[in-house]
Amino acid sequence: MALSLTGANAQSKMRNNIAKQELKLTEKWDKVFPQSSKVSHKKITFVNRYGITLAADMFIPKNANGKLPAIAVAGPFGAVKEQCSGLYAQEMTERGFLTIAFDPSFTGESGGQPRYMASPDINTEDFQAAVDFLSTNKMVDANRIGIIGICGWGGIALNTAAIDTRVKATVTSTMYDMSRVNEYGYFDSMDEDARYAAREALNAQRTKDYAQGYYELGGGVIEKEQITKETPWFVKDYYDYYKTKRGYHERSLNSNGGWNKTGCISFLNLKQLQFSKEIRNAVMMIHGEKAHSRYFSETAYRNMTDGSKYASNKLLYIIPGASHIDLYDGGEKKVIPFGAITDFFNEYLR
Repeated sequence: MALSLTGANAQSKMRNNIAKQELKLTEKWDKVFPQSSKVSHKKITFVNRYGITLAADMFIPKNANGKLPAIAVAGPFGAVKEQCSGLYAQEMTERGFLTIAFDPSFTGESGGQPRYMASPDINTEDFQAAVDFLSTNKMVDANRIGIIGICGWGGIALNTAAIDTRVKATVTSTMYDMSRVNEYGYFDSMDEDARYAAREALNAQRTKDYAQGYYELGGGVIEKEQITKETPWFVKDYYDYYKTKRGYHERSLNSNGGWNKTGCISFLNLKQLQFSKEIRNAVMMIHGEKAHSRYFSETAYRNMTDGSKYASNKLLYIIPGASHIDLYDGGEKKVIPFGAITDFFNEYLR
C-alpha cells in the first residue's frame, strides 16, 4: 500500500534547502588598489536562487555603530572584485556604508559550472542574492540597501532595480546595455543579416564545443602586439587598464582568456531593460563625456524617464572630458564622483 504525505509533513520532506558550496578563497590582499586603513575587510560567501555560491569582499567602516546602510557592487563585465568593484566598495565604506563587492556566477572566486558563462537572468539573480545576504545581515538596515553596477553590470543593475523593490537606490557607472550591444553591435551597426550570421556562428560553435567536450574561450582584451593604427581608441583604452599594471588581475576574464565563445549567447534574445520605466526607487547614471559607451546611458535614461510617473528621482550625470575607462579607477584626474555618489545614497537611503 502506498503512503501519501500531507500537510506540514509533506512540505518538510519536499523542502529545498539553501546550501553553500565550499569555495577556496584567497585570504591575502591581492587587489589592484591599496587597502584602506579606515575600513575592516573580510571575505564572505552567499548563495543565489540557482544554488551557486558567490564570493565577495565585505568592507565595514571601523568604529561603526548601529545598523548601517549597505551597498552591493559588481562589474565591469568580465572583471573581478579585485578590480573596479572592490575599489568602489572600499571608497563607499570610507564614506560610512557597509559594502560588498562580489564575483558573478561562473567567474573569479565564485562558483558555477561551466566557467566563464554569462546570463541576463542569472546575473540579475546574483545582484538579488547579494541583497538577500545584506537584508539578513545583523549589521545592515534592511530598509537602506543600494547597488552599484559598473560597465556591463550597469545594465544588470538597472534590470535588478526593475524587479527588486528592496533596492532603494541604484547607481550605474559607465554603463553598457549588454542586450543592445549583443543584438545590434557597437553603435547599433549590426543589421538583421549580420545578426543572423552571428547566430549561425554561435550555434556552429555550440556544436563544435559539445563534440570536443570543452568550451573554447573567445579571448580577452587585445594584446599589445595586436594594436595597430586602425585599432579603435576605446579598445586601446581597455588594453591600458586590463593588460597593464594599472588593472591586470590573474582571475579577470578580460585580463586573460575572456568569456567562452558562446558565453553571452542568451543576450542576443533577452531584453534587459524593458521595464526600466517602472523603476520607482532612485537611480543615478554616471558616464564620461568622451566615453564611446555614453549612448547606452543616454538612451537608457531617456527610456526610463520619458513619460514616466517616477522621473523625479532619476539623474543622468555626465563627467566632462572623461572616457569609459576613466570611471574604472578614476584615471589620472581621479574623475569618479564619489562625493556625488555619497550624496545620492545619503539622500535615498535615509
